[in-house]
Amino acid sequence: MDRYICVHGHFYQPPRENPWLESVELQDSALPYHDWNRRIAQECYIANRASRILDGDGRILKIANNYANISFDFGPTLLSWMQDNIPDTYESILEADRQTRERFGGHGSAMAQGYNHMILPLANARDKYTQVLWGIRDFQSRFGRFPESLWLPETAVDLATLEVLAELGIKFTVLAPHQAGKTKPIVAPPGAVPAARPGATPAAAADAPAAPPEPPPAGVDPSTAYVLKLPSGRTINLFFYDGPVSRAVAFEKLLTSGETFAGRLMSAFSDARQRPQLVHIATDGETYGHHHPHGDMALAYAMHHIQAKQLAQIINYGQFLEKFPPAHEVEIVENSSWSCSHGVERWRSDCGCNSGNFPAWRQAWRAPLREALDWLRDRLAPLFEERAGRWLKDPWSARNDYISVILHRTPEETERFLSDHALRPLSEDEKISVTKLMEMQRHAMLMYTSCGWFFDELSGIETVQILQYAGRAIQLADDLFDAPIEEEFLARLEKAASNVPENVNGRVTFEKFVRPAMVDLSKAGAHYVISSLFETYTERQKIYCYSLERREEKRLETGKTRLLVGQVQVTSDVTCESTLLNYAVLYLGGHHLTGGVRPADGPGSAAAMVREISGAFSKSDFPAVIRLMERNFGSSNYSLKTLFKDEQRKILDAILESTLADIETVYRQIYEQHAPLARFLADLMVPLPKAIHTAAEFVITAGLRREIQKEPVDLARVRALLEEAHNAGVALDAASLAFTLRQQTEHLAGMALCDSRDPAADVTDSDLAALETLDAMVSLAAHLPFDVYLWRTQNTYYDALHRLYPVIQARAAQHDLSRRWVGVFLGLGDKLKVKTA
Repeated sequence: MDRYICVHGHFYQPPRENPWLESVELQDSALPYHDWNRRIAQECYIANRASRILDGDGRILKIANNYANISFDFGPTLLSWMQDNIPDTYESILEADRQTRERFGGHGSAMAQGYNHMILPLANARDKYTQVLWGIRDFQSRFGRFPESLWLPETAVDLATLEVLAELGIKFTVLAPHQAGKTKPIVAPPGAVPAARPGATPAAAADAPAAPPEPPPAGVDPSTAYVLKLPSGRTINLFFYDGPVSRAVAFEKLLTSGETFAGRLMSAFSDARQRPQLVHIATDGETYGHHHPHGDMALAYAMHHIQAKQLAQIINYGQFLEKFPPAHEVEIVENSSWSCSHGVERWRSDCGCNSGNFPAWRQAWRAPLREALDWLRDRLAPLFEERAGRWLKDPWSARNDYISVILHRTPEETERFLSDHALRPLSEDEKISVTKLMEMQRHAMLMYTSCGWFFDELSGIETVQILQYAGRAIQLADDLFDAPIEEEFLARLEKAASNVPENVNGRVTFEKFVRPAMVDLSKAGAHYVISSLFETYTERQKIYCYSLERREEKRLETGKTRLLVGQVQVTSDVTCESTLLNYAVLYLGGHHLTGGVRPADGPGSAAAMVREISGAFSKSDFPAVIRLMERNFGSSNYSLKTLFKDEQRKILDAILESTLADIETVYRQIYEQHAPLARFLADLMVPLPKAIHTAAEFVITAGLRREIQKEPVDLARVRALLEEAHNAGVALDAASLAFTLRQQTEHLAGMALCDSRDPAADVTDSDLAALETLDAMVSLAAHLPFDVYLWRTQNTYYDALHRLYPVIQARAAQHDLSRRWVGVFLGLGDKLKVKTA
């Protein structure tokens, strides 16, 4: 078979971590998910590790790991998030690369990626090198091998970038067809053994007469590989993906049908080509599920259909390159990319490329934003070089190696890094300074993440994110150097005009959205102290990237009023800097809270303060408590507004719980008083008055949520509440109830069909009861007036179908509980639409 297919997915999300917390905070715009990473992960990354292939009746025939059938690259910063937050999906990606190495002659399908999606042609030489090196090192750490290829962010390319790839050992990369320049046949030097013709064995190449190379096609031919000769004398291989088919997948709704998708891929082959052909496409990986709902299923079915019908052979780039080396040279169009028709202007000028959602908006802010960041980078570089040069053999070489610390933030790895690069043994303060210098440089690269320029507005979340990285770099520089950096940066940023009147310009945007996000050791300590009123912390507690150790504390309560006063050691797990803080916080009930922190004079220095403040509290002299706090902490006051977003929301939810309970009581009285009227109006198909409808919706939804979350679930009560809503003509809060029911069903599936259950063990009464409860819950979900997403429950069932069911079914004839279990299990499969026979 001389027809080969490769589908490439470029999986990437802009980093969303708060630079001061190294973690993604709550994003309300992503509800009901915690943040956009989690939402897109559910729609795409998780979906593609267990994608459905359906039969003609819409039942699940097979669940496939799409990553094992495609070529892919993942952003290193995204993989880092996945490793911590969705480890099962992360492991399935690594496993897919292992499987493809076995399948494709030792060539894994995973590619590396430039570290934080910087537009490399616009980067200086040092950043180009570090971005590529960090991308390679990150890949090696995760996949356990050296990458054959590296995906260029936005496929933005110039010769200098390709020189770096070649220098560091990258064999090939993939570009868009419009990025190809002139092509010409490779001419073997005089006396050289002719290269093997595509499809010929090496021996045949030596014995056969030299055939003239196939003439180059008009323009670049996406069905083959090319080689580029670089100015240094190095070479790199290039693939140019099929533009029309890729566009159809991304923008023309080709993913509505897996069979149509497969047909379009097959249509790209040409009988006129008398050699092996590669049909390959490249799109954002998020196309398969996020941009196009259930696009993962179209991909899974297309791959299944092509292989089952033996229409073509699935391959990856590495194996194709080994089998069929390039027969033509190619040049590139420098400073070009796949997502800007003006080259790389989208990331430095008002070129006209934007989302199209706001036609009246302009992107003139892009140029002054880049100029401000370039100024900051170039201002920090000599400061870094001079200061780091006091302690390190080669500061820039140390920066290149700092990726090892980023990947493994342990004291041992930090010590190894310092031992390798320090001129001499360093003091603890010097070690902290070196780490701060490295973090300053890390953030000075993160601030160039491409998404900051890609979209329409300066104050959009993607641009605010890169400004936060700039803010963190400036904060670290302020700690290290006596230099007026921030004001000069903001003066330049002020030239960037916002399209949103109230956000004015870059300076105002920075002050509104960046400054409030900044954290120092005192603010981290204040968060710990305030949240301690509502959380049970251990003596040593980790909060995001800070470690806190309680040294002294007195806790007093009277009624709803609470006091905490004491001393805590706060340490950054990133820079290792540490401070000892005295603190006091007074909670007066509701949302009324005030607290203060200040650097302590030393261990035990809080004793007098603790005595004074706790003494006044013990006498219920709260005005005196507040005066003493003001005297001890001055203007260093903190409140609930100070808390990090997730803990703030958690505490506010706890505070609101009693308030909502009071509201529910009032609503319940209104609803119960008027329920007969509501049912009567519903029988007459007369719309409920808004006041009654609101009360009914609130009361019934709250009751349903409570019942669904109970352990065990009272299904009879749940059905009664649903019937009550139906009879009263009440529309429930479908989104929140579906989310709650999904979580509870997943929990029940885990209990009934868990991995830890020994398949060889006899079925017990509790095993059968757990399965029957799950069956009843799934049956309930199928009859609700809204959809419940049972994806994970289906996965659990599918796994049990192949792991548990065959063993239990084999014993069914001799064991009554096993026989009954099998009956319930098969019925559950019908409800979940999984083919069981």
